[in-house]
Amino acid sequence: MDKSVVVSTPPHVKSRRTTRNIMLDVIIALIPCCICGIVFFGWKAAVIEIISVISCVAAEFVYFFIAHGGFAKKCKNAKEVCVNWIKQFDFTSIITGIILAMIVPVPETAKYFGYMIGGIVIGSVFSIAVVKMIFGGTGKNLVNPAAAGRVFMFLSFTVAMTSYSAPLFGAVSSADAGLLQSGATNLSGEGFLLSDGFSPLSPLDLFLGSGVYGCIGETCKIAIIVGYLYLAVRKVIKWWQPVLFLGIFGFVAVFLSGFTFDKYTFDMGLYLPHVLSGGVMFAAVFMFTDYVSSPKGVYGQLVYVIVGAVLLAVLRHFTGIEVASFVILFMNLFVPLIDKYIRRKPFGYVKEKKVKKEGN
Repeated sequence: MDKSVVVSTPPHVKSRRTTRNIMLDVIIALIPCCICGIVFFGWKAAVIEIISVISCVAAEFVYFFIAHGGFAKKCKNAKEVCVNWIKQFDFTSIITGIILAMIVPVPETAKYFGYMIGGIVIGSVFSIAVVKMIFGGTGKNLVNPAAAGRVFMFLSFTVAMTSYSAPLFGAVSSADAGLLQSGATNLSGEGFLLSDGFSPLSPLDLFLGSGVYGCIGETCKIAIIVGYLYLAVRKVIKWWQPVLFLGIFGFVAVFLSGFTFDKYTFDMGLYLPHVLSGGVMFAAVFMFTDYVSSPKGVYGQLVYVIVGAVLLAVLRHFTGIEVASFVILFMNLFVPLIDKYIRRKPFGYVKEKKVKKEGN
């Protein structure tokens, strides 16, 4: 009998919820966005989604197989390594693949679509092998893998990443379509905010995704809200985080939009166009709430959400492009400092009551 004693780090809390269960909930929450992406952009969106997921899972398997000696001794241990990979598989690579597919566009031309297919494969391998597995796998990556993959693709395949297909549902005028597809828009085809902060699309169009030249999973806000409600009800994410993020982001964006050379106006009518455009809402629900790359304590999460929202609003205003992924990566790098200096309450901690001194 093995009499060895295994000592694990406290607290020792038993729960039926496992990493696999949580990740499965996230996959379910992402399904509405996947379906809406296919509905609005057709079979090309489905191809991108499938290839992205397969590439991420394959990259994780290959890395695991090599790292655990699958090719050693003429692949003698190959079967055992494959079995071990299946046992530890926790669906995180599937989520990375889905999110990465949701935050890229469907290019309009066949040429750029081919570039996008190659880019999504390379971006998936970068997200999993470089950003996640090299640092130790699930729970040890420093930054959000999908956000890092998106930034890598944007820098490497800029033309394909800024080429947007017209949606199958909804239409805009030819003049507005020209604005949306050119560099004249505030968010390079994603956000549709003109220089005065307004949009050629109505808030209803932005909410439904009709007429939106955007990324696959960021167009239909109903799908994002359905996913948010599911995650909040299942207590996978804290319900207040996306709400606080969008509230602060919208307020700061409206505040910045009111500046002109001769006067300042604060128009809350710009709130919905700012919040509903681009990838802000998707990032708030599915990316800023990532367990691994966000602070662990409540106060740290408050700082993370508030600073991230303000930074995103400021950068979107002055750069004129969608920078949600860049902001996520930037904030991820400060998470260790936030956790270090804004410490969470220890498990089971009860504040000592002050004893009143007896009067003389």
